[in-house]
Amino acid sequence: MTRVAAIDCGTNTIRLLVADALPDPHTGGVNLRPVHRSSTIVRLGQGVDRTGRLDAEALERTLRVVREYADTCATLNVPLDADHARFVATSATRDAENREEFTGGVHAALGIVPEVVSGQEEARLSFAGSLLGTGDRPGGDDDAPPGPRLVVDLGGGSTELVLGVTAPQAAYSMNTGSVRITERHLADGVTPDAERAARAEVRALLDRAADAVDFGAATRLVGLAGTISTVTAHALGLDVFDHDAIDGAELSLDRVLASCDAIVHSTASERKSWGYLLPGRRDVIAAGALVWSEVVARVTADTAAAGHPLTATVTSLSDILDGIAVSLVAAGEPT
Repeated sequence: MTRVAAIDCGTNTIRLLVADALPDPHTGGVNLRPVHRSSTIVRLGQGVDRTGRLDAEALERTLRVVREYADTCATLNVPLDADHARFVATSATRDAENREEFTGGVHAALGIVPEVVSGQEEARLSFAGSLLGTGDRPGGDDDAPPGPRLVVDLGGGSTELVLGVTAPQAAYSMNTGSVRITERHLADGVTPDAERAARAEVRALLDRAADAVDFGAATRLVGLAGTISTVTAHALGLDVFDHDAIDGAELSLDRVLASCDAIVHSTASERKSWGYLLPGRRDVIAAGALVWSEVVARVTADTAAAGHPLTATVTSLSDILDGIAVSLVAAGEPT
């Protein structure tokens, strides 16, 4: 057994997972036993789409949390070295010309070198994490349909689309997400013109993604991350965030699209009343739901054209964070 720490720093949220990694005697893979999870909305990507730089206040907010995570790792006896801890930074840091200010601060706080990963590596890690939660691996979900799954990791700055069965066969990172679409189109609210422009942008990006990933080949559509778990909670009619209800939830496409539409056109007071929606996500959730609705609609159309229309989505709360943790063991750390 090996105790590891995984940190995922995205455009909107930074998260920590401390887990004990154990070999799975049935699959030859790795299982995780979570010890601690933290999630903090820091909006590191504030303004990056417009300025190309990480904002000074956003940097300080995020590095303050990184220092807290370092203390947590010390308390939970996780060695902060390359064999036991991995810090992955994604879209906002990738896009920022002053990223070294952030990575240097992370190195000073944690003692490990943070990785600014490519969209392809982000997609690979997301796919690996999704397998822990929704089968399609030896010993996994026996009810999963045969054929490849399409895993969608919808973040604040980018959206990863990965097709595969037990490993990625094709992947594409779309330069769009809840924060980016909000800042570009919906900062002043969801007006008809703003919504049309946002949807047109997402559809054009999906056209480009379809050249790399065959959406029509998917036999399962698996959604990851905060926007999709929020849509799922809304569709299920939850009062608060319920991990057990959301993780693995299978929802009809009509139900998903109806919830997306309700969220896109929701009022501030409605969003405030949803106990499953964190305050730091309220101002970007409409954009996230818009992106998810466009992805669902496109995959629905392409699978129908291929002769096997999808009828549902599946939500996984195992995602890139779990994939980062597994990668530490898969890279050679003895169990």
